[in-house]
Amino acid sequence: MAERDPYYLTTAIFYPSPKPALHSMFEAIGADMIARYRRLLGADVRFLTGLDEHSANVERDAREKGIDPHELIDPWAATWKATFERYGISFDRFIRTTDPDHAAASTEMVRRAQASGDVYQGVYSGWFCTGCNEFKTDQQLVNGRCPDHPSLEPLWLEENNYFFRLSAYQERLEKLYEENPSFCEPEHFRNEVLGWLKDGLRDFSISRSGATWGIPFPGDPGHRIYVWFDALTNYVTGAGFPNDPAGMEKWWPADLHVIGKNITRFHCLYWPAMLMSAGLPLPKQVFAHGFMLDRGEKMSKTAGNVRDPDETAETFGVDGVRYMVLREVPFDRDADVSTEAFVRRYNADLANDLGNLVNRTVSMSRRYLDGHLPPVADATQAADRELQATAERVAAAYHDAMERHHLHEALAAMMELAQAANGYAEGQAPWGLVKAGEEARAGQVLAVMAEACRFIGHLLAPVAPTGARTLLEQLGAPPPYDARGAGGPGLDALLAWGSGPAQWTTGTAIPIFPRVELEVPA
Repeated sequence: MAERDPYYLTTAIFYPSPKPALHSMFEAIGADMIARYRRLLGADVRFLTGLDEHSANVERDAREKGIDPHELIDPWAATWKATFERYGISFDRFIRTTDPDHAAASTEMVRRAQASGDVYQGVYSGWFCTGCNEFKTDQQLVNGRCPDHPSLEPLWLEENNYFFRLSAYQERLEKLYEENPSFCEPEHFRNEVLGWLKDGLRDFSISRSGATWGIPFPGDPGHRIYVWFDALTNYVTGAGFPNDPAGMEKWWPADLHVIGKNITRFHCLYWPAMLMSAGLPLPKQVFAHGFMLDRGEKMSKTAGNVRDPDETAETFGVDGVRYMVLREVPFDRDADVSTEAFVRRYNADLANDLGNLVNRTVSMSRRYLDGHLPPVADATQAADRELQATAERVAAAYHDAMERHHLHEALAAMMELAQAANGYAEGQAPWGLVKAGEEARAGQVLAVMAEACRFIGHLLAPVAPTGARTLLEQLGAPPPYDARGAGGPGLDALLAWGSGPAQWTTGTAIPIFPRVELEVPA
Protein backbone atom coordinates (compact mmCIF):
# COMPACT_ATOMS: atom_id res chain seq x y z
CA MET A 1 0.00 0.00 0.00
CA ALA A 2 1.37 3.35 -1.01
CA GLU A 3 1.55 6.03 1.64
CA ARG A 4 -1.76 7.86 2.15
CA ASP A 5 -3.73 5.59 -0.20
CA PRO A 6 -7.41 5.84 0.81
CA TYR A 7 -8.88 2.87 2.64
CA TYR A 8 -12.64 2.78 3.31
CA LEU A 9 -13.86 0.36 5.97
CA THR A 10 -17.36 -0.19 7.36
CA THR A 11 -19.15 -2.27 9.93
CA ALA A 12 -22.72 -3.34 9.46
CA ILE A 13 -24.99 -0.81 11.12
CA PHE A 14 -26.58 -2.03 14.31
CA TYR A 15 -30.22 -2.29 15.34
CA PRO A 16 -30.88 0.35 18.02
CA SER A 17 -31.39 -0.53 21.67
CA PRO A 18 -30.87 1.36 24.94
CA LYS A 19 -27.16 0.39 24.95
CA PRO A 20 -24.88 -2.01 23.08
CA ALA A 21 -24.00 -5.44 24.39
CA LEU A 22 -20.46 -6.83 24.25
CA HIS A 23 -21.27 -9.21 21.40
CA SER A 24 -22.27 -6.18 19.31
CA MET A 25 -19.07 -4.40 20.31
CA PHE A 26 -17.12 -7.42 19.06
CA GLU A 27 -17.68 -6.44 15.42
CA ALA A 28 -16.82 -2.80 16.07
CA ILE A 29 -13.65 -3.71 18.00
CA GLY A 30 -12.51 -6.03 15.22
CA ALA A 31 -13.16 -3.44 12.53
CA ASP A 32 -11.37 -0.83 14.63
CA MET A 33 -8.30 -3.04 14.89
CA ILE A 34 -8.26 -3.25 11.08
CA ALA A 35 -8.75 0.53 10.74
CA ARG A 36 -5.91 1.30 13.17
CA TYR A 37 -3.63 -1.21 11.45
CA ARG A 38 -4.29 0.43 8.07
CA ARG A 39 -3.52 3.86 9.52
CA LEU A 40 -0.26 2.51 10.93
CA LEU A 41 0.62 1.25 7.46
CA GLY A 42 0.17 4.80 6.22
CA ALA A 43 -3.28 4.65 4.63
CA ASP A 44 -5.76 7.53 4.69
CA VAL A 45 -8.57 5.63 6.42
CA ARG A 46 -12.29 6.34 6.51
CA PHE A 47 -14.11 4.17 9.07
CA LEU A 48 -17.91 4.09 9.12
CA THR A 49 -20.24 2.59 11.71
CA GLY A 50 -23.62 3.48 13.16
CA LEU A 51 -27.28 2.55 13.68
CA ASP A 52 -30.07 1.18 11.49
CA GLU A 53 -32.97 3.12 12.99
CA HIS A 54 -35.96 2.61 10.69
CA SER A 55 -37.08 -0.77 12.02
CA ALA A 56 -40.73 -1.56 12.65
CA ASN A 57 -39.76 -2.29 16.27
CA VAL A 58 -38.75 1.34 16.84
CA GLU A 59 -42.08 2.61 15.50
CA ARG A 60 -44.00 0.08 17.61
CA ASP A 61 -42.09 0.78 20.84
CA ALA A 62 -42.44 4.53 20.41
CA ARG A 63 -46.17 4.18 19.78
CA GLU A 64 -46.56 2.08 22.93
CA LYS A 65 -44.81 4.81 24.93
CA GLY A 66 -46.84 7.56 23.27
CA ILE A 67 -43.75 9.38 21.98
CA ASP A 68 -42.20 10.25 18.63
CA PRO A 69 -39.66 7.62 17.47
CA HIS A 70 -36.89 10.25 17.60
CA GLU A 71 -37.54 10.73 21.32
CA LEU A 72 -36.97 7.02 21.75
CA ILE A 73 -33.85 6.53 19.67
CA ASP A 74 -31.96 9.80 20.11
CA PRO A 75 -30.88 8.90 23.68
CA TRP A 76 -30.09 5.37 22.54
CA ALA A 77 -27.88 6.66 19.72
CA ALA A 78 -26.05 8.95 22.16
CA THR A 79 -25.37 5.98 24.49
CA TRP A 80 -24.13 3.77 21.64
CA LYS A 81 -21.83 6.50 20.39
CA ALA A 82 -20.49 7.18 23.89
CA THR A 83 -19.82 3.48 24.46
CA PHE A 84 -18.02 3.20 21.14
CA GLU A 85 -15.91 6.22 22.05
CA ARG A 86 -15.10 4.76 25.48
CA TYR A 87 -13.92 1.61 23.71
CA GLY A 88 -11.69 3.60 21.38
CA ILE A 89 -13.68 2.77 18.25
CA SER A 90 -11.96 5.29 15.98
CA PHE A 91 -14.82 5.87 13.56
CA ASP A 92 -14.77 8.82 11.20
CA ARG A 93 -18.54 8.89 11.05
CA PHE A 94 -21.23 7.40 13.26
CA ILE A 95 -24.05 7.26 10.74
CA ARG A 96 -27.74 7.09 11.58
CA THR A 97 -30.25 6.11 8.93
CA THR A 98 -32.34 9.07 10.11
CA ASP A 99 -29.60 11.44 8.88
CA PRO A 100 -30.85 13.73 6.07
CA ASP A 101 -28.05 12.88 3.65
CA HIS A 102 -28.84 9.20 4.08
CA ALA A 103 -32.49 9.76 3.14
CA ALA A 104 -31.26 11.40 -0.06
CA ALA A 105 -28.94 8.46 -0.78
CA SER A 106 -31.60 5.80 -0.19
CA THR A 107 -34.09 7.70 -2.34
CA GLU A 108 -31.57 7.96 -5.17
CA MET A 109 -30.73 4.23 -4.96
CA VAL A 110 -34.42 3.35 -5.38
CA ARG A 111 -34.80 5.84 -8.23
CA ARG A 112 -31.86 4.26 -10.05
CA ALA A 113 -33.32 0.80 -9.59
CA GLN A 114 -36.63 2.10 -10.96
CA ALA A 115 -34.85 3.64 -13.94
CA SER A 116 -33.11 0.29 -14.59
CA GLY A 117 -36.49 -1.48 -14.71
CA ASP A 118 -35.70 -3.47 -11.57
CA VAL A 119 -38.65 -2.35 -9.42
CA TYR A 120 -42.22 -3.62 -9.70
CA GLN A 121 -45.30 -3.74 -7.48
CA GLY A 122 -46.83 -6.94 -6.17
CA VAL A 123 -48.37 -8.72 -3.21
CA TYR A 124 -46.15 -10.49 -0.74
CA SER A 125 -47.35 -12.93 1.86
CA GLY A 126 -45.13 -14.81 4.26
CA TRP A 127 -43.63 -15.18 7.69
CA PHE A 128 -41.87 -12.06 8.91
CA CYS A 129 -39.18 -12.14 11.64
CA THR A 130 -39.18 -8.88 13.59
CA GLY A 131 -35.68 -9.66 14.87
CA CYS A 132 -34.16 -9.92 11.37
CA ASN A 133 -36.57 -7.47 9.70
CA GLU A 134 -36.89 -10.11 6.98
CA PHE A 135 -39.49 -12.41 5.46
CA LYS A 136 -38.61 -16.08 5.93
CA THR A 137 -39.40 -19.07 3.77
CA ASP A 138 -40.72 -22.26 5.36
CA GLN A 139 -37.33 -23.84 4.67
CA GLN A 140 -35.57 -21.12 6.68
CA LEU A 141 -37.74 -21.62 9.78
CA VAL A 142 -36.82 -24.21 12.40
CA ASN A 143 -39.81 -25.52 14.34
CA GLY A 144 -41.75 -22.54 13.04
CA ARG A 145 -39.23 -20.00 14.39
CA CYS A 146 -36.36 -18.00 12.97
CA PRO A 147 -33.16 -19.87 13.96
CA ASP A 148 -31.47 -16.56 14.85
CA HIS A 149 -34.41 -15.39 17.02
CA PRO A 150 -36.06 -18.55 18.39
CA SER A 151 -37.79 -16.65 21.21
CA LEU A 152 -39.67 -14.40 18.74
CA GLU A 153 -42.81 -15.69 17.06
CA PRO A 154 -42.83 -14.80 13.33
CA LEU A 155 -45.73 -12.72 12.06
CA TRP A 156 -47.79 -13.74 9.03
CA LEU A 157 -48.02 -10.68 6.79
CA GLU A 158 -49.75 -10.04 3.51
CA GLU A 159 -48.78 -6.72 1.95
CA ASN A 160 -48.89 -4.89 -1.35
CA ASN A 161 -45.21 -3.93 -1.73
CA TYR A 162 -42.61 -2.89 -4.25
CA PHE A 163 -40.05 -5.54 -5.18
CA PHE A 164 -36.50 -5.52 -6.52
CA ARG A 165 -35.73 -7.93 -9.39
CA LEU A 166 -32.86 -9.77 -7.75
CA SER A 167 -33.56 -12.72 -10.05
CA ALA A 168 -32.47 -10.59 -13.01
CA TYR A 169 -28.92 -10.57 -11.61
CA GLN A 170 -28.46 -14.35 -11.35
CA GLU A 171 -25.93 -14.60 -14.18
CA ARG A 172 -24.02 -11.45 -13.24
CA LEU A 173 -23.64 -12.62 -9.63
CA GLU A 174 -22.52 -16.06 -10.80
CA LYS A 175 -19.90 -14.36 -12.96
CA LEU A 176 -18.83 -12.18 -10.00
CA TYR A 177 -17.98 -15.23 -7.90
CA GLU A 178 -16.37 -17.07 -10.80
CA GLU A 179 -14.03 -14.14 -11.45
CA ASN A 180 -13.59 -12.90 -7.88
CA PRO A 181 -14.37 -15.62 -5.33
CA SER A 182 -12.68 -13.62 -2.53
CA PHE A 183 -15.42 -11.00 -2.85
CA CYS A 184 -16.92 -12.82 0.17
CA GLU A 185 -14.58 -14.17 2.84
CA PRO A 186 -13.97 -16.45 4.64
CA GLU A 187 -14.49 -19.43 2.35
CA HIS A 188 -16.88 -21.36 4.62
CA PHE A 189 -19.33 -18.46 4.69
CA ARG A 190 -18.84 -17.85 0.96
CA ASN A 191 -19.88 -21.46 0.34
CA GLU A 192 -23.24 -20.70 1.99
CA VAL A 193 -23.69 -17.73 -0.35
CA LEU A 194 -22.83 -19.88 -3.36
CA GLY A 195 -25.39 -22.43 -2.18
CA TRP A 196 -28.12 -19.77 -2.15
CA LEU A 197 -26.98 -18.59 -5.55
CA LYS A 198 -27.13 -22.13 -6.94
CA ASP A 199 -30.68 -22.56 -5.62
CA GLY A 200 -31.77 -19.52 -7.65
CA LEU A 201 -32.40 -15.95 -6.56
CA ARG A 202 -35.79 -14.63 -5.51
CA ASP A 203 -36.94 -11.05 -5.82
CA PHE A 204 -37.26 -9.25 -2.49
CA SER A 205 -39.55 -6.63 -1.03
CA ILE A 206 -38.14 -3.11 -0.79
CA SER A 207 -41.11 -1.21 0.67
CA ARG A 208 -43.61 -1.36 3.52
CA SER A 209 -47.10 0.08 3.25
CA GLY A 210 -49.00 1.79 6.04
CA ALA A 211 -45.89 2.76 8.01
CA THR A 212 -45.10 6.35 8.89
CA TRP A 213 -41.57 5.71 10.20
CA GLY A 214 -38.98 5.61 7.48
CA ILE A 215 -37.94 7.22 4.22
CA PRO A 216 -40.85 7.86 1.78
CA PHE A 217 -40.77 5.58 -1.26
CA PRO A 218 -40.10 7.53 -4.48
CA GLY A 219 -43.33 8.02 -6.38
CA ASP A 220 -45.55 6.49 -3.69
CA PRO A 221 -45.52 8.26 -0.31
CA GLY A 222 -47.95 5.65 1.06
CA HIS A 223 -44.95 3.32 1.24
CA ARG A 224 -41.67 3.58 3.09
CA ILE A 225 -38.33 2.31 1.80
CA TYR A 226 -37.83 -1.06 3.43
CA VAL A 227 -34.76 -2.30 5.20
CA TRP A 228 -32.22 -3.26 2.52
CA PHE A 229 -32.48 -0.18 0.30
CA ASP A 230 -32.30 1.82 3.52
CA ALA A 231 -29.74 -0.04 5.65
CA LEU A 232 -27.28 -1.22 2.99
CA THR A 233 -27.24 2.16 1.29
CA ASN A 234 -25.51 3.66 4.34
CA TYR A 235 -22.19 2.49 2.92
CA VAL A 236 -22.43 4.79 -0.11
CA THR A 237 -23.96 7.56 2.02
CA GLY A 238 -20.79 7.50 4.09
CA ALA A 239 -18.70 7.90 0.94
CA GLY A 240 -20.66 10.96 -0.24
CA PHE A 241 -23.38 9.50 -2.48
CA PRO A 242 -25.16 11.09 -4.28
CA ASN A 243 -24.26 14.75 -3.73
CA ASP A 244 -20.49 14.62 -3.10
CA PRO A 245 -18.83 13.26 -6.26
CA ALA A 246 -15.35 14.09 -4.94
CA GLY A 247 -16.01 11.99 -1.84
CA MET A 248 -17.30 9.11 -3.95
CA GLU A 249 -14.28 9.38 -6.23
CA LYS A 250 -11.95 9.10 -3.23
CA TRP A 251 -13.70 6.54 -1.05
CA TRP A 252 -15.85 4.33 -3.25
CA PRO A 253 -15.68 1.42 -3.81
CA ALA A 254 -15.26 0.42 -0.19
CA ASP A 255 -12.21 -1.68 0.56
CA LEU A 256 -13.94 -3.79 3.20
CA HIS A 257 -17.37 -4.39 4.70
CA VAL A 258 -17.06 -6.15 8.08
CA ILE A 259 -20.34 -7.92 8.89
CA GLY A 260 -21.80 -10.73 10.98
CA LYS A 261 -22.14 -14.15 9.37
CA ASN A 262 -25.95 -13.95 9.64
CA ILE A 263 -26.26 -11.19 7.03
CA THR A 264 -24.05 -12.56 4.25
CA ARG A 265 -27.09 -13.14 1.99
CA PHE A 266 -27.87 -9.43 1.97
CA HIS A 267 -24.30 -8.16 1.65
CA CYS A 268 -23.02 -10.76 -0.80
CA LEU A 269 -26.09 -11.13 -3.06
CA TYR A 270 -28.57 -8.28 -2.52
CA TRP A 271 -26.03 -5.48 -2.16
CA PRO A 272 -23.91 -6.20 -5.26
CA ALA A 273 -27.09 -6.54 -7.33
CA MET A 274 -28.38 -3.21 -5.98
CA LEU A 275 -25.10 -1.53 -6.89
CA MET A 276 -25.12 -3.09 -10.36
CA SER A 277 -28.65 -1.75 -10.84
CA ALA A 278 -27.51 1.72 -9.71
CA GLY A 279 -24.46 1.68 -11.99
CA LEU A 280 -22.03 1.87 -9.06
CA PRO A 281 -18.81 -0.13 -8.51
CA LEU A 282 -18.91 -3.06 -6.12
CA PRO A 283 -17.00 -3.07 -2.81
CA LYS A 284 -13.70 -4.91 -2.96
CA GLN A 285 -14.51 -7.41 -0.22
CA VAL A 286 -17.07 -8.46 2.37
CA PHE A 287 -15.67 -10.24 5.44
CA ALA A 288 -18.13 -12.13 7.67
CA HIS A 289 -17.08 -12.77 11.26
CA GLY A 290 -18.39 -15.43 13.59
CA PHE A 291 -20.20 -14.96 16.88
CA MET A 292 -19.34 -14.87 20.55
CA LEU A 293 -21.26 -17.79 22.03
CA ASP A 294 -22.45 -18.60 25.53
CA ARG A 295 -22.29 -22.37 26.07
CA GLY A 296 -22.84 -22.91 22.37
CA GLU A 297 -25.74 -20.45 22.12
CA LYS A 298 -25.71 -17.14 20.27
CA MET A 299 -25.74 -14.16 22.61
CA SER A 300 -28.83 -12.00 22.32
CA LYS A 301 -30.99 -9.76 24.45
CA THR A 302 -33.97 -12.04 23.82
CA ALA A 303 -31.99 -15.00 25.19
CA GLY A 304 -30.86 -12.96 28.21
CA ASN A 305 -27.23 -14.06 27.98
CA VAL A 306 -25.55 -10.80 26.95
CA ARG A 307 -22.51 -9.21 28.57
CA ASP A 308 -22.44 -5.53 29.46
CA PRO A 309 -19.38 -3.81 27.92
CA ASP A 310 -19.15 -1.21 30.70
CA GLU A 311 -19.22 -3.84 33.45
CA THR A 312 -16.67 -5.98 31.62
CA ALA A 313 -14.37 -2.97 31.22
CA GLU A 314 -14.58 -2.26 34.94
CA THR A 315 -12.92 -5.63 35.54
CA PHE A 316 -10.42 -5.88 32.70
CA GLY A 317 -10.05 -2.32 31.40
CA VAL A 318 -11.06 -1.30 27.88
CA ASP A 319 -7.79 -2.45 26.31
CA GLY A 320 -8.01 -5.74 28.16
CA VAL A 321 -11.52 -6.40 26.85
CA ARG A 322 -10.56 -5.41 23.31
CA TYR A 323 -7.64 -7.84 23.41
CA MET A 324 -9.54 -10.72 25.01
CA VAL A 325 -12.53 -10.79 22.70
CA LEU A 326 -10.33 -10.72 19.58
CA ARG A 327 -7.87 -13.26 20.97
CA GLU A 328 -10.50 -15.62 22.42
CA VAL A 329 -12.90 -15.54 19.45
CA PRO A 330 -11.37 -16.33 16.04
CA PHE A 331 -12.68 -13.58 13.78
CA ASP A 332 -13.66 -16.03 11.04
CA ARG A 333 -15.82 -18.39 13.12
CA ASP A 334 -17.82 -18.85 16.31
CA ALA A 335 -16.35 -19.50 19.76
CA ASP A 336 -17.58 -19.78 23.32
CA VAL A 337 -16.55 -17.13 25.82
CA SER A 338 -16.74 -17.19 29.60
CA THR A 339 -15.56 -15.11 32.50
CA GLU A 340 -13.16 -17.91 33.42
CA ALA A 341 -11.64 -17.89 29.93
CA PHE A 342 -11.38 -14.10 29.98
CA VAL A 343 -9.53 -14.11 33.33
CA ARG A 344 -7.20 -16.88 32.19
CA ARG A 345 -6.40 -15.18 28.88
CA TYR A 346 -5.95 -11.73 30.40
CA ASN A 347 -3.62 -12.92 33.15
CA ALA A 348 -1.61 -15.34 30.98
CA ASP A 349 -1.07 -13.03 28.01
CA LEU A 350 -1.30 -9.45 29.23
CA ALA A 351 -0.44 -9.53 32.93
CA ASN A 352 2.15 -12.34 32.81
CA ASP A 353 3.83 -12.78 29.40
CA LEU A 354 3.64 -9.21 28.14
CA GLY A 355 3.44 -7.37 31.47
CA ASN A 356 6.32 -9.30 32.99
CA LEU A 357 8.51 -8.73 29.93
CA VAL A 358 7.99 -4.97 29.89
CA ASN A 359 8.31 -4.63 33.66
CA ARG A 360 11.56 -6.55 33.91
CA THR A 361 13.03 -4.76 30.86
CA VAL A 362 12.28 -1.27 32.15
CA SER A 363 13.08 -2.07 35.79
CA MET A 364 16.46 -3.67 35.09
CA SER A 365 17.39 -0.92 32.64
CA ARG A 366 16.78 1.64 35.37
CA ARG A 367 18.51 -0.41 38.05
CA TYR A 368 21.61 -1.44 36.12
CA LEU A 369 22.02 1.28 33.45
CA ASP A 370 20.22 4.27 34.95
CA GLY A 371 17.78 3.85 32.06
CA HIS A 372 20.40 4.45 29.35
CA LEU A 373 20.30 1.66 26.75
CA PRO A 374 23.18 1.06 24.34
CA PRO A 375 22.47 0.68 20.59
CA VAL A 376 20.86 -2.68 19.87
CA ALA A 377 23.21 -3.00 16.87
CA ASP A 378 25.99 -3.71 19.38
CA ALA A 379 24.24 -6.99 20.33
CA THR A 380 25.54 -9.54 17.83
CA GLN A 381 25.69 -12.84 19.71
CA ALA A 382 23.78 -15.86 18.39
CA ALA A 383 20.96 -15.50 20.93
CA ASP A 384 20.55 -11.83 20.00
CA ARG A 385 20.31 -12.65 16.30
CA GLU A 386 17.90 -15.47 17.03
CA LEU A 387 15.48 -13.15 18.83
CA GLN A 388 15.82 -10.61 16.01
CA ALA A 389 14.93 -13.34 13.51
CA THR A 390 11.92 -14.29 15.63
CA ALA A 391 10.77 -10.67 15.73
CA GLU A 392 11.06 -10.35 11.96
CA ARG A 393 9.22 -13.64 11.40
CA VAL A 394 6.50 -12.58 13.83
CA ALA A 395 6.09 -9.26 12.03
CA ALA A 396 5.63 -11.09 8.72
CA ALA A 397 3.10 -13.50 10.25
CA TYR A 398 1.25 -10.57 11.81
CA HIS A 399 1.01 -8.76 8.47
CA ASP A 400 -0.17 -11.93 6.72
CA ALA A 401 -2.89 -12.55 9.31
CA MET A 402 -4.07 -8.94 9.21
CA GLU A 403 -4.31 -9.03 5.40
CA ARG A 404 -6.62 -12.05 5.78
CA HIS A 405 -8.49 -10.36 8.66
CA HIS A 406 -7.64 -13.29 10.95
CA LEU A 407 -7.12 -11.00 13.91
CA HIS A 408 -6.69 -13.80 16.43
CA GLU A 409 -3.74 -15.15 14.45
CA ALA A 410 -2.09 -11.72 14.38
CA LEU A 411 -2.38 -11.46 18.16
CA ALA A 412 -1.10 -15.01 18.63
CA ALA A 413 1.98 -14.11 16.58
CA MET A 414 2.54 -11.01 18.70
CA MET A 415 2.39 -13.08 21.89
CA GLU A 416 4.85 -15.55 20.41
CA LEU A 417 7.40 -12.74 20.38
CA ALA A 418 6.64 -11.86 24.01
CA GLN A 419 7.17 -15.47 25.04
CA ALA A 420 10.39 -15.70 23.02
CA ALA A 421 11.70 -12.49 24.58
CA ASN A 422 10.97 -13.81 28.06
CA GLY A 423 12.83 -17.00 27.16
CA TYR A 424 15.74 -14.91 25.90
CA ALA A 425 15.80 -12.98 29.18
CA GLU A 426 15.90 -16.18 31.20
CA GLY A 427 18.64 -17.63 29.01
CA GLN A 428 20.83 -14.53 29.02
CA ALA A 429 20.11 -13.58 32.65
CA PRO A 430 21.23 -9.93 32.66
CA TRP A 431 21.04 -9.89 36.47
CA GLY A 432 23.69 -12.63 36.53
CA LEU A 433 25.84 -10.78 34.02
CA VAL A 434 25.82 -7.68 36.22
CA LYS A 435 26.73 -9.77 39.25
CA ALA A 436 29.63 -11.26 37.27
CA GLY A 437 30.87 -7.78 36.31
CA GLU A 438 29.83 -8.10 32.64
CA GLU A 439 27.93 -4.82 32.53
CA ALA A 440 28.53 -4.24 28.81
CA ARG A 441 26.96 -7.57 27.88
CA ALA A 442 24.09 -6.95 30.30
CA GLY A 443 23.43 -3.67 28.50
CA GLN A 444 23.33 -5.46 25.15
CA VAL A 445 20.85 -8.01 26.48
CA LEU A 446 18.59 -5.31 27.88
CA ALA A 447 18.78 -3.40 24.59
CA VAL A 448 17.61 -6.53 22.76
CA MET A 449 14.79 -7.02 25.26
CA ALA A 450 13.77 -3.38 24.87
CA GLU A 451 13.81 -3.69 21.08
CA ALA A 452 11.53 -6.73 21.30
CA CYS A 453 9.21 -4.73 23.56
CA ARG A 454 9.24 -1.87 21.04
CA PHE A 455 8.18 -4.30 18.30
CA ILE A 456 5.37 -5.60 20.48
CA GLY A 457 4.22 -2.08 21.34
CA HIS A 458 3.60 -1.28 17.67
CA LEU A 459 1.92 -4.66 17.04
CA LEU A 460 -0.25 -4.09 20.11
CA ALA A 461 -1.32 -0.58 19.06
CA PRO A 462 -4.24 -1.61 16.79
CA VAL A 463 -5.91 -3.71 19.50
CA ALA A 464 -4.87 -1.99 22.75
CA PRO A 465 -3.95 1.57 21.75
CA THR A 466 -3.78 3.10 25.23
CA GLY A 467 -1.74 0.25 26.68
CA ALA A 468 0.58 0.25 23.67
CA ARG A 469 1.27 3.96 24.02
CA THR A 470 2.00 3.54 27.74
CA LEU A 471 4.32 0.62 26.96
CA LEU A 472 6.29 2.58 24.38
CA GLU A 473 6.53 5.65 26.60
CA GLN A 474 7.90 3.53 29.48
CA LEU A 475 10.54 2.22 27.10
CA GLY A 476 11.53 5.76 26.18
CA ALA A 477 10.43 5.21 22.57
CA PRO A 478 7.05 7.02 22.38
CA PRO A 479 4.97 6.25 19.28
CA PRO A 480 5.46 8.65 16.36
CA TYR A 481 1.75 8.51 15.44
CA ASP A 482 -1.41 9.92 16.95
CA ALA A 483 -3.94 8.24 19.23
CA ARG A 484 -5.77 6.81 16.19
CA GLY A 485 -2.59 5.36 14.66
CA ALA A 486 -2.28 8.00 11.95
CA GLY A 487 0.65 10.21 10.98
CA GLY A 488 3.52 7.80 11.54
CA PRO A 489 6.32 6.76 9.18
CA GLY A 490 4.61 3.47 8.30
CA LEU A 491 4.58 0.17 10.15
CA ASP A 492 7.25 -1.41 7.98
CA ALA A 493 9.69 1.32 9.00
CA LEU A 494 8.73 0.99 12.66
CA LEU A 495 9.25 -2.77 12.56
CA ALA A 496 12.77 -2.60 11.17
CA TRP A 497 15.06 -4.04 13.85
CA GLY A 498 17.11 -1.24 15.37
CA SER A 499 14.89 1.57 14.06
CA GLY A 500 14.05 2.90 17.52
CA PRO A 501 15.59 6.03 19.03
CA ALA A 502 19.37 6.24 18.74
CA GLN A 503 19.75 6.87 22.48
CA TRP A 504 17.10 5.30 24.69
CA THR A 505 16.35 6.36 28.22
CA THR A 506 13.71 4.18 29.80
CA GLY A 507 11.13 5.53 32.19
CA THR A 508 9.56 4.08 35.32
CA ALA A 509 7.99 0.63 35.23
CA ILE A 510 4.28 0.82 36.07
CA PRO A 511 2.02 -2.21 35.46
CA ILE A 512 0.09 -1.68 32.22
CA PHE A 513 -2.20 -4.67 32.65
CA PRO A 514 -2.52 -5.36 36.39
CA ARG A 515 -3.34 -8.96 37.21
CA VAL A 516 -7.04 -9.67 37.69
CA GLU A 517 -7.97 -11.65 40.79
CA LEU A 518 -11.53 -12.77 40.31
CA GLU A 519 -13.32 -15.72 41.79
CA VAL A 520 -14.97 -17.60 38.96
CA PRO A 521 -17.80 -20.04 39.73
CA ALA A 522 -16.91 -23.63 38.97
